[in-house]
Amino acid sequence: MIVTFLGTGTSQGIPIIGSTHPVCLSDDPKDKRLRVSVLISWDNYQFVIDCGPDFRQQMLSNHVDRIDGVLFTHEHADHTMGLDDIRPFFFRQGDIPIYAHKRVLEALKKRFDYIFASENKYPGAPSVIENEIINEPFALGNIDVIPINTFHNRLQVFGFRFKDFAYLTDVKTVEEKEKLKLKGVKVLVVNALRIEPHHSHFNLEEAIAFIEEIAPEKAYLTHISHMLGFHEEVEKQLPDHISIAYDNLKITI
Repeated sequence: MIVTFLGTGTSQGIPIIGSTHPVCLSDDPKDKRLRVSVLISWDNYQFVIDCGPDFRQQMLSNHVDRIDGVLFTHEHADHTMGLDDIRPFFFRQGDIPIYAHKRVLEALKKRFDYIFASENKYPGAPSVIENEIINEPFALGNIDVIPINTFHNRLQVFGFRFKDFAYLTDVKTVEEKEKLKLKGVKVLVVNALRIEPHHSHFNLEEAIAFIEEIAPEKAYLTHISHMLGFHEEVEKQLPDHISIAYDNLKITI
């Protein structure tokens, strides 16, 4: 299984438009972060988790010419607003499967009503196959994916476990019964927004504590803001089994 970090930034990305913050002015490519998303590939399957406003750029940068579907963690704009850019895949492949909580599907129908239209549909619009996710395992390609129910302040958000890999973003709290689903995971990805506490995201301290509780062999931090600091400086302060993910990083599990 290969995981490609398409984007590792928070909702505004890094650099933020017009910002003079030192991290936003950094020349280090690892300090430049598109909105958060990953591509997961195994056997002959390729699935994307979230498609935010940078989706087109991410697909071009990583030479992705086919996807088997898109999973959504939740409905916030930085995780959904690239949905229209599935059009090239639709034109080549036909209707693109999407997987999301019922609430998220309803939000997508409001924002992208023309994609879901059943009458007088614009001929250039893509079409999708809706798959509602509940908090139970579901088949994806030739494996079963386990949803991990988490909370982004009070908003329900799904994380996903693919065999020995688990991906959680926009997390602030996780119930004990959901943590049990992560037992034995080898590689864990989790959000770490900044140093200071935040009302709806793990900060760095909380992310590290969560990783130590789950005890994966390796962990990566994502959904990062400029307020976390410079990639190189923060990376040096982390335990050996924890790394900061960066855009276009590929890992093999």
